Amino acid sequence: MTDSLGFRKKFGVIAPSTNTSVQPEFGWMAPHGVTNHFARIMIPDDPVHTDEDFDQLMKNIRHTMMESIDSVMTCGPDALVMGMSSETFWDGLEGSILLRQRVEERAKGIPVTMGSDACQAALKLYGDIKRIAVITPYMPIGDNMVRRFFNDCGFEIVNLIGLKCASPMLIAHESEKTLRDAINEVNDNSVEAIVQVGTNLAMAKLAGIAEFWLDKPVLAINTCTYWHALRTNGIHDKVYGFGSLLSEH
Repeated sequence: MTDSLGFRKKFGVIAPSTNTSVQPEFGWMAPHGVTNHFARIMIPDDPVHTDEDFDQLMKNIRHTMMESIDSVMTCGPDALVMGMSSETFWDGLEGSILLRQRVEERAKGIPVTMGSDACQAALKLYGDIKRIAVITPYMPIGDNMVRRFFNDCGFEIVNLIGLKCASPMLIAHESEKTLRDAINEVNDNSVEAIVQVGTNLAMAKLAGIAEFWLDKPVLAINTCTYWHALRTNGIHDKVYGFGSLLSEH
């Protein structure tokens, strides 16, 4: 017997308890017969004003992340999706590989999708892209980890904006206007693609709109992550409204 609603695939998703963007955006992208089941990484909504504050946020995430995996595994998911991104970029490509190995072990060997893997896989679909621009909600310490990861993967970050959001919950309060302005600020003729990281920035729909006007890939991490989860688990439905990644690839 199969799950009555998730009869094609049942995704277990972990996300910080402060995150109010990734769950609705993943829900919008889910094809018929694919269901998302969230467990929350319990963290406080502490202020973030410095690199030290951001480092403490990361420690808070690590403290309960594995417990959230244990929680969501009780629903018997077919695959695990990490609905948080900062930790997946930490310590560059090597750190990302080690994290995936730990998560796969904790998830008892089911397929695992991480934002870092998804972003580099998505970029490779658009040809020999090397020069990218990045938008993050992070403090400089987080931005440096993103830079390190993409550099390790062979990309050059030409422009980067870190929005320095004042708390993990407040990341979701950044307006479409702020995100639109950030896209325009990082874009120039030398930029071959724009990538947004930070799963609590609600940018999935806006990225699709920006891609149409700029005529270059604009990739929101929630779109990349959910696309990667679908495609690596045998779901090839086209999903519209979030740019070319889900509608063409």
